[in-house]
Amino acid sequence: MTQQIPQPLPAAPEPGAQLTGVRNFRDVGGLPTADGRRVRPGRLFRSGHLAHATETDTEFLASLGLHTVFDFRNAVDQALEGPDVELPGVLNVNIPLTDPADGREFWTMVREGDLEQLRGLLGGGRGAARMAESYRTIIRTRTAEHGRVLHALAEDSVPALMHCAAGKDRAGLSIAVTLLALGVEREAIVADYLESNAPHNRYRVRRGTDTPEARAPEVTELLAPLFDARAEYLLAAFATIDEVWGGADRYLAEGLGLAPASLGLLRDRLLD
Repeated sequence: MTQQIPQPLPAAPEPGAQLTGVRNFRDVGGLPTADGRRVRPGRLFRSGHLAHATETDTEFLASLGLHTVFDFRNAVDQALEGPDVELPGVLNVNIPLTDPADGREFWTMVREGDLEQLRGLLGGGRGAARMAESYRTIIRTRTAEHGRVLHALAEDSVPALMHCAAGKDRAGLSIAVTLLALGVEREAIVADYLESNAPHNRYRVRRGTDTPEARAPEVTELLAPLFDARAEYLLAAFATIDEVWGGADRYLAEGLGLAPASLGLLRDRLLD
């Protein structure tokens, strides 16, 4: 496929005037690395899914000169939300980071369960614990998928946009792994991740009913751990990297199979 010639990068929408049908969009350019370099603007973007992009949203996304859109949703997500809009000349790559069968009953309960069921499912810190464990699991079990993404970026897949459903968890982890490979400090990675909590970025929770009980303050509180970006979740992922591989260097080399030459190419493509 012939890559589009990148056009001058338009200004991203200001907070409060974001893309209408795409949540949580941002350019991760500008983040600093430990050796004094910075992620190059206009090379790596993140967002929620593109299924509901408006015509104006699509025009903006098309203007970014993207080579690849990485979609980390699974088949159930895509059936629920719809396929991404097609952007002219852009390669769409679907790399599911979760199995459709994993948590099917759990998420059905989240959408349909009554207050008492939600208390049993999520109360007493169980919601937050589940989220932290899901981050650990993705890091431990999805090394092939993350390795595939990094190799693609090193070879020819930039500028790239990474997304899942909300752009927070699966895309958040994939962006975090990419930024680790670029040498970005963990504190800066966490700070970017927490931007998903901004009001204009947050995923709109959809439940199967709009009864008063379904929207009660206690329900909102119980659901919050699932839809918040919390530093403890990403720190759990980092801790897993340290516990299993002894740090980011071995994780990248042994876990993701990223050779020094590929790592150098990746950094040349994405860093100033």
